[in-house]
Amino acid sequence: MAAVESDRDPPSALCSEFLNFSAKDTASRWLVASNLEQEVYRHLAMYVPRILCVGPNGGVSSREEQREEQREELACQLLLSAPLEWLLLGEEPAAGLAQLQENNQPSPLCGHVFKVGEPTYSCRECAADPTCVLCMQCFLSSIHKDHRYRMTTSGGGGFCDCGDAEAWKKGPYCQKHIPTDSNRDSEEDPVAQLPADLVARGYSIFSIILKYAVDLLTWEQEDQLPAGLEPPERGDMYYCMLFNDEVHTYEQVIYTLQKAVNCSQKEAVSFATTVDRDGRKSVRYGDFQFCEQAKSVIVRNTSRQSKPLRVHVMHSSVVAHQCFALKALSWLGQIIQYSDGLRRILCQVGLQGKGENSSLVDRLMLNDSKMWKGARNIYHQLLMNSLLMDLKYKKIFAIQFAKNYRRLQTDFMEDDHERVVSVTSLSVQLFTVPTMARMLMVEENLMTTIIRTFVDHLRHRDLQGRFQFDRYTAQQAFKFGRVQSLIGDLKYVLISCPTEWSDELRLKFLEGLDAFLELLKCMQGMDPVVRQVGQHIEMEPEWEAAFTLQMKLTHIISMIQEWCSTDERVLIEAYRKCLTALSHCHSGLSDGEQPITLSLSGHSVDTFRYQVSQDKVSIHLPVCRLLAGLHVLLSRTEVASHYPKQLPLSELSPPLLIELPLRCLVLCAQVHAGMWRRNGFSLINQIYYYHNVKCRVEMFDKDIIMLQAGASMMDPNHFLMIVMSRFELFHIFSCADVRKRYREANKDLVQQNNTLIEEMLHLIIMVVGERYIAGVGQVEPFDEIRREIIHQLSVRPMAHSELVKALPENGNKETGLERVIDNVASFKKPGVTGRGLYELRPEWNKHFNLYFHHYSRADQSKAEEAQRKLRRQNGEDTALPPPLPPPLCPLFASLVNLLQSDVLLAVEGAVLQWAVEPSGGGWTESMLQRVLHLVGMALLEEQQQLENSSGDDDNVTFNYTCKITRPGEAPSTSGSVLALLESLQNAPHLEVHKDMITWILKMVANIKTMRERTSSTCTIGISPGQGSEETVRDKDKAERKRKAEMARLRREKIMAQMSEMQKHFINENKELFQQSLEELEASTSAAAEDRYVLVPGEWVEPSVISWSPVSCVRRSRSSEVMAEPWCWQHLSRGLQFCPKTATVTCLTQSITTLCSCTLTCLRGFIPLAVDTSCMPPAGRGTLRRCSSRSRDVSSVFEVTPAMTWRMGSFCVHSASV
Repeated sequence: MAAVESDRDPPSALCSEFLNFSAKDTASRWLVASNLEQEVYRHLAMYVPRILCVGPNGGVSSREEQREEQREELACQLLLSAPLEWLLLGEEPAAGLAQLQENNQPSPLCGHVFKVGEPTYSCRECAADPTCVLCMQCFLSSIHKDHRYRMTTSGGGGFCDCGDAEAWKKGPYCQKHIPTDSNRDSEEDPVAQLPADLVARGYSIFSIILKYAVDLLTWEQEDQLPAGLEPPERGDMYYCMLFNDEVHTYEQVIYTLQKAVNCSQKEAVSFATTVDRDGRKSVRYGDFQFCEQAKSVIVRNTSRQSKPLRVHVMHSSVVAHQCFALKALSWLGQIIQYSDGLRRILCQVGLQGKGENSSLVDRLMLNDSKMWKGARNIYHQLLMNSLLMDLKYKKIFAIQFAKNYRRLQTDFMEDDHERVVSVTSLSVQLFTVPTMARMLMVEENLMTTIIRTFVDHLRHRDLQGRFQFDRYTAQQAFKFGRVQSLIGDLKYVLISCPTEWSDELRLKFLEGLDAFLELLKCMQGMDPVVRQVGQHIEMEPEWEAAFTLQMKLTHIISMIQEWCSTDERVLIEAYRKCLTALSHCHSGLSDGEQPITLSLSGHSVDTFRYQVSQDKVSIHLPVCRLLAGLHVLLSRTEVASHYPKQLPLSELSPPLLIELPLRCLVLCAQVHAGMWRRNGFSLINQIYYYHNVKCRVEMFDKDIIMLQAGASMMDPNHFLMIVMSRFELFHIFSCADVRKRYREANKDLVQQNNTLIEEMLHLIIMVVGERYIAGVGQVEPFDEIRREIIHQLSVRPMAHSELVKALPENGNKETGLERVIDNVASFKKPGVTGRGLYELRPEWNKHFNLYFHHYSRADQSKAEEAQRKLRRQNGEDTALPPPLPPPLCPLFASLVNLLQSDVLLAVEGAVLQWAVEPSGGGWTESMLQRVLHLVGMALLEEQQQLENSSGDDDNVTFNYTCKITRPGEAPSTSGSVLALLESLQNAPHLEVHKDMITWILKMVANIKTMRERTSSTCTIGISPGQGSEETVRDKDKAERKRKAEMARLRREKIMAQMSEMQKHFINENKELFQQSLEELEASTSAAAEDRYVLVPGEWVEPSVISWSPVSCVRRSRSSEVMAEPWCWQHLSRGLQFCPKTATVTCLTQSITTLCSCTLTCLRGFIPLAVDTSCMPPAGRGTLRRCSSRSRDVSSVFEVTPAMTWRMGSFCVHSASV
């Protein structure tokens, strides 16, 4: 760098000034001056440029540079600061300051301003919110050191909250800051404790110095000074001043400086480091042309890819006065530490003004974004040491801050500096004080101002007015990152719920809620997706911005709900407003959609056609989810029962309430089924965060709650039919024969449908079973946290950090883990790995729910395996029945009716029927497992109601066991759920589910016993003799019906198998049947003369066979029995398929029937009979039967090869029964 001659006085000249200068005499001269400001300015104009006009000392060692800075500091103290102190105190500064400090009654507030990287401590038990912190000295001398605490490092800018009673639930003072009796409750003005002449001088000096500093720091001219500060001898030297920004990298700045000022890399690194730390640095010192040349090179080299570095060519005297302005602000901060009276004087000086934004503090705030980093840090620290330490003027400053909030945030958006060096960062010091936040909300409408400012800065919308982030440029993305700070400010305002409400606070909060609903309406339905078919999506769409916004607003939404829960009037009005907003979002929901009517199991519901796999669907539904949260609060606070007439419940349309959340859940199910693979990873990531612990509280969980709310207000059958329609499964369960639904489908479609059925059943389990939300179930928040921990530890033992990450945090960054963990888990000390683990206590295993809604599929599989292994080790069966659920709150009590609805019974019956045959792709074990879980949930519900009925059976409205014993009402002929379960109990291909089915059957038996005891007790109370006989007779009759139903199901199972085999055989052997047609017809004519039960050669489907009851005489006793197809079944068991020839061999055996049955059949298609090629074993079969005409009559039923069975149908040539 070229050497340049400096116009600054040499050190020897300054030394002579020290010898000849008297600070006391200067102060005395100022004291008698008629215009003190003019005298002080003249003094500063003379000395400041001579002391502080320092150019860059290229080639000077660091030791010499440090020595030069010390000489400057000493000169400033003796020539500039000392006269001011003499003038203020009227005596020698050291003695005067000591006297001030001795007479001062300090505020109990600590006020220590944190430096970057300094440790801070927050008590997790006593802090009002996570922003309340202590410095190390206060923490170590407080009661909080023995509590649970959080230690972090400061980013700079905050201060210690010791002494602030609103910041701590208890222990607000450390030992050092405990208030004395004299100032504990004293509201006396500290200025009154000072001498009157000192007060007068203080006002004058503080006004002059503060105005001087503000004028210089907000000065925009580069070569002129404010009036009164022109130096006696103006030099012609300039600085090339480089300013910091957050756009260019260190490497870019270093390279540019080497090119621009011809310095070494070491010097360039030093320049860049200083610029980054202080905000600006002079990189060249000389005449104007010399500095302008460097500026042009810097601008040219840094403007190619982004905006250029900010460089100004400034006169040396301007730079010198700006440097002293910073020193003057630091001096003010030091002086007011000695006296609270002086602090208040400075506060009054800074905030006094005649017009709007006319005060010195207002000027500093509104010009904040124009200052460099070093200037900002110093005046921010002065504000914290003065205004924020005086409670009276802190409120006045907060009001001014709130008035200018929109403009300050707009300036911050245009700036590129970090928030920590912006005046907007002071919001944490103001808005987190509960009384002040509510005062600003009422007087300045702060909540509405913050929200509307936020919305105004997100201007990129689609045609429907929703936020659109996919076309953001880099500059817009940068701005979006900065605008998120407003959400933090809103969080500060809402972090503490009010305990008392005024009418003004209600009004302003609800006005803020209106603004917040407008924000949520802009988010409702944003980033919609459409299933990609055929070709993979070419470019991954932007999704992170929308989820970032959702995550930032998660705690805000929760806090708004908590505010609403503290006042009944606010909750009712908020619920009404949210419902209106949702109705607005739903206004175009079904427009243009085709209305349809769904009918199943004797129930019908009107809806409209919509398919998630074809139409647009969005995962962002904040309005719906806020309404779901408020609906739960109506139940939790019992407002719904206390003020039913004030609530707009009659305006609710349950099908519309569930529509959008249901679509979102169906989208997740279809993604899991592999239907959205061509949409890329963006959708997979959205589904992941939808279920992730960071978002699920206000996304997935609220969707489940909304479905619960809708289901509790509508017919359960209608709800389930709409669910099946949205899952695109309704056609499967409404077809003529659900058992044959897969025969026409391709393999991929079958697999997709199987997965969708599993997901639908899982959703029903969650809707009915997830009750650990206060307001849905009769539980406390403690129970919810405990359940989360139980299920996390059911997967595997976990460390404390793993459990914390698995639990959602509240607004105070607390999970509630410590309150629960010792109750449900035991700590295993660290071993070789060095990490201690928590293990679930054995007594809590009974609370394990296989379908816990927060399990991922991997966690569910691991938990299931771990629990089954544990049960085997304990010698127990491997059944994993659902745990006993807590009772539902009254507003959600009708949810249990889903379990006994006809539609769900039809679905359960269909799945159980599919499970009769080994799975060939037509069903899955997961599907069956979910059905068994639903059956178990229903049985537990019925058992719980019976136990709580106090012996009165009429009070039990849940009658699931009765419904599962009657035949199903599915479109196809199906057996009862209970009979199907009994037939599946010993199925070899369902061995893994045997224990669960056995548990279910035991539960059914127990419930029947409980009902019989209840009925017997009631009957004996009325007529002991007669009632007992009727009870026994009814019991026998019910048992006979059950056995008859089981027999019918076994027959249907066998005949269905044979019917399918016959059809397959006929299709493959058409020619063979055609050749034997004449022989079959002849055989039919010859047999017609005899009294045949079946026409020769006729094949009969099971559906055209009926049995009639007759009297059966066995030995000497007779009884009326239901007809049972024992003849048919035992004959069928005597027939076996021959794998060698694909024909059937007739076997003989002796069969004894229980009754005599008259077989009736309808004439149907008569195929050709095919003789067997396998010879039967020797012997004749004898059919023994009881006849109604004689007591012991034996008739011979000859079984010959002529009686041919062919794949489920049979031909009888000779049979006389």
